[in-house]
Amino acid sequence: MVEGVFEAYSDAHIAAYPVEYIAGIDLYNAGEFHAAHDAWEERWMDEVGPREKLFLQAMIQSAVAFHHLDIGRPGAARQMYLRAKEKFGRLGCQVFMSLDLAEYQAQLDAALSWLLSVPDPRQLAKPEIIPPKIRLLATVDEFD
Repeated sequence: MVEGVFEAYSDAHIAAYPVEYIAGIDLYNAGEFHAAHDAWEERWMDEVGPREKLFLQAMIQSAVAFHHLDIGRPGAARQMYLRAKEKFGRLGCQVFMSLDLAEYQAQLDAALSWLLSVPDPRQLAKPEIIPPKIRLLATVDEFD
């Protein structure tokens, strides 16, 4: 590993997980939120198990929340953020596809919870936000 280089996943993750999931992580971490949405949606539209479908939908919605902020739509961003949180809650687990969901959601909340502070987030100036960085845990998980 090169010092100072952010490693989001390992070769074991590349071998174990669908290419769309890994591609979406790369795009998301690069701030390409709409493209990450497209990569994950390609997998989501395929035949996948119900838990993976729910997980991917939550990831898609979290990416779309940042895309909406990028194009100046904080109300739509809030809707996507709340939908993503609801789906992560329905998964009912701490880790899915090697992503620590509690840690990811903590980063998501730090970046987006300001959207919930007023009835209409268009009333607020967009603060400086730091989108989450996805880094998979070392263990490779089974998924449906």
